[in-house]
Amino acid sequence: MLLGCLPGLAAVAALVLCANGVERAAATRTHPAAAAQHTAPRPPVVPRSVWLGDAAREQPPPRYDDKVLAVFVHHTDTPNGYDCADVPAILRGVYTGQTGARDWDDIGYNFVVDRCGTIYEGRAGGIDRPVTGAHTQGFNHRTTGIAALGTFTAGVPVPDALTDAIAALAAWKLGPADTDPRARVGLVSSNGLSRYAAGATAALPAVAGHDDGYQTSCPGAALTARLPHIRELAARLQGRTT
Repeated sequence: MLLGCLPGLAAVAALVLCANGVERAAATRTHPAAAAQHTAPRPPVVPRSVWLGDAAREQPPPRYDDKVLAVFVHHTDTPNGYDCADVPAILRGVYTGQTGARDWDDIGYNFVVDRCGTIYEGRAGGIDRPVTGAHTQGFNHRTTGIAALGTFTAGVPVPDALTDAIAALAAWKLGPADTDPRARVGLVSSNGLSRYAAGATAALPAVAGHDDGYQTSCPGAALTARLPHIRELAARLQGRTT
């Protein structure tokens, strides 16, 4: 069932096995470019139509980049003690706040992950495509925004199911560009309100926190501390062993 909680470690174990299978299959091909590609399977994603329903507002067509080189991890700065069955309603509230009070054209995050490990499609445009988000000032291009539903300041427990799902999502989205989740990548700042002048190329983590690109406390100290684990797990899901 789409809105059910994903099993944490079991799901990740299955994804690792699947990723290894993909790599073994790729290694048997004769085309060298195919053999070099590190990919991961697409994790289950709940479509935005399931949680948004008739609350959708009119909006302009989605914008796209040529590829996804990095992901930025956020938190939504909303309460943590929710029942996962209530997440669709919570997401509608986030959407309404961003498109209403902030007057954005859509929810800014490309994906939202809840504490049970369920991944939700955020911004419109297609989960398989490099949709330009509105999540990190100056670095919305060639990136995907993944928001953890909740507030993860210092001392707040971060569920393993949540970080496992973020890792699976990051591994999959970075695969087409063959980006190692543990690496740093060059991203060009489009806005001087970021940490970098407009036009400057910044070497940022391929799995970055919001605060790597913008002056903010997001994604919270507790979730920031889990980013090294997320990077390592994402790399394993891509079949990287070194």
